[in-house]
Amino acid sequence: PDVRVKVARNLLNEYGYFNGETSFEVIPDPKNPRKAKLEYSVTMNDPYTLDSIQYVHIRHRADSLIDATIGDRILHKGENFNVVQLQAERERISSLLRNNGYYYFRPDFITYQADTLLNPGKVALRVAPKESLPPSALRPWKLGDISVWLNGYQNETPTDSIRYKDLTIHYEGKLRVRPSVIYNRLYFKPGELYNQRAQERTQTALSRLGIFRYAELQYSPRDTMRRQDTLDLRINTVYDLPLDGELELNVTAKSNDQVGPGAIFSVTKRNVFGGGETFGVKLRGSYEWQTGQNKGSSLMNSWEMGVSTSLTFPRVVFPHLGKREFDFPATTTFRLYINQLNRAKYYKLLSFGGNATYDFQPTRTSRHSITPFKLTFNVLQHQSEDFKVLAQANPALYVSLRNQFIPAMEYTYTYDNASVRRIKNPIWWQSTVTSAGNITSLIYRAFGKPFNEKDKSLLGAPFAQFVKLNTELRHLWNLDKNNAIASRVAVGALFTYGNATVAPYSEQFYVGGANSIRAFTVRSVGPGGYHPEEGKYSYLDQTGTFRFEANVEYRFRIFKSFWGATFLDAGNVWLLRKDRKLLADGTEARPNSQLRLKTFPKQIALGTGVGIRYDMDILVFRLDFGIPLHLPYDTDRSGYYNVTGAFFKNLGIHFAIGYPF
Repeated sequence: PDVRVKVARNLLNEYGYFNGETSFEVIPDPKNPRKAKLEYSVTMNDPYTLDSIQYVHIRHRADSLIDATIGDRILHKGENFNVVQLQAERERISSLLRNNGYYYFRPDFITYQADTLLNPGKVALRVAPKESLPPSALRPWKLGDISVWLNGYQNETPTDSIRYKDLTIHYEGKLRVRPSVIYNRLYFKPGELYNQRAQERTQTALSRLGIFRYAELQYSPRDTMRRQDTLDLRINTVYDLPLDGELELNVTAKSNDQVGPGAIFSVTKRNVFGGGETFGVKLRGSYEWQTGQNKGSSLMNSWEMGVSTSLTFPRVVFPHLGKREFDFPATTTFRLYINQLNRAKYYKLLSFGGNATYDFQPTRTSRHSITPFKLTFNVLQHQSEDFKVLAQANPALYVSLRNQFIPAMEYTYTYDNASVRRIKNPIWWQSTVTSAGNITSLIYRAFGKPFNEKDKSLLGAPFAQFVKLNTELRHLWNLDKNNAIASRVAVGALFTYGNATVAPYSEQFYVGGANSIRAFTVRSVGPGGYHPEEGKYSYLDQTGTFRFEANVEYRFRIFKSFWGATFLDAGNVWLLRKDRKLLADGTEARPNSQLRLKTFPKQIALGTGVGIRYDMDILVFRLDFGIPLHLPYDTDRSGYYNVTGAFFKNLGIHFAIGYPF
């Protein structure tokens, strides 16, 4: 208790409460003489405030820099005395001088003298340099020779060198990186004043190349007969290993009694062309067989295999942004893939495509992703009679699998302030706009075909034409270190026009599952108030072109890394157009599925539940139990709570990795 009281007293002093008092009292337990309670008392009283602030002379040029930035100072008259602010002002002055050549200046070279007797309740403050500062800290330094030492994969010492402009590069074996790649990432040149900000930007730019284990900068004063004012710079690096290999193994068990293993093997080659480029190849395959009643029937076995390649440049390839492109993280990625899917007894599907994507992050909180070209091509190679019957009963399934081109462009903006200091309640917002088929239609228009003509084809296959908007907002309200409230709102819309009025099945929205409305399984809700008849493939039609979803979750710590949660989920999907697919008897295939303002509140599915999490910081294991409160379709039960059936029959159980949002 004595130590705790002293700590509290010191804390009061650090924040200006010099007249504060701390004490403790031992309160014995009347029922047990071996037990007692401790009662701590803290009386803060009024804090001391800053009265006058005087900056003592350092040297003429340094004083001029400090005076020129007096508006940026952190200490102000009338504010509470605060040692945290004092340290921040120290660091500001040090950074200011180091950004103007004072390489040897450090924050602890600034001291404070405080007088609390001159004016009661006030602090007269003097900001002064430390006594007997070394001469090297009181003058600016300029850069002399700059050299880069490229040590080998096993830290082998360089054996040769090359001169590129005003830069000397030492290397081992052969020069594995283009000299211009290194030179363009240096934010200083010989003869310039030392600049701390330029040093940090250089280190960041070199690390973003992704080819070095580390890059350290060493400065050494040049020995001259005259007054020393020059620093020679040596940049030491070690190459990272050129190849990475990764193998993933998994086993899948599905509710339709399909089980089987899968594997993904990937190889990544760094620095392919000597400019930090990365080339990757990924092979994937899986095999599933039928268990249960059809056990032993080889006709029910299914398999999937595919290969994908990617080439990533650590910059914007086109258009060229000059020196600015190294000011923030930016990559250009080209991808190609081909995938073969075989569902025995039903169909065989070949899909291939590619895309080009620009990713860049101009600020700490904003990220942009632009995909000017994205092409997907599906080829339905084989259809069994059983599949044809299934496709007739579920037209959306056939539309999603038939031969088709999906040429698209996409833009995604992401805002995330979780990494910003002093942000207690972070916000994450992501919005995506996808446009498909418009450039292809313009090409057709140039050759005289109407823009709105339907069933236009490319290489004998129809192509999709749509605009898709999707936005999601997340907020985390940290009540304290043991309690938090997380919330999410997601809205999406898919507009089809021109060449096709039915959107590709893979682009449509669906809800339900471990990261959505947890009282329902995946694709078991909607669209709207539509509820399909019980059937093996009824879920295939439960998609829509408009999505609304809202979630709120209260998270609380149970014990150390174990957390509990209680949640409320709501949402559904709808069709923006009336479903024109008809059944054999001429009735609408999915009645009550269109989005209407009058029926919108009634058709929102609602569910609640509880969960438990094991949070390892780098990995979160999650188990959620969800139960529906309101079904979006009519049931035999009246009222808002219209759920029928036994409790455990309606219980949704989800085991997942990571938080749902």
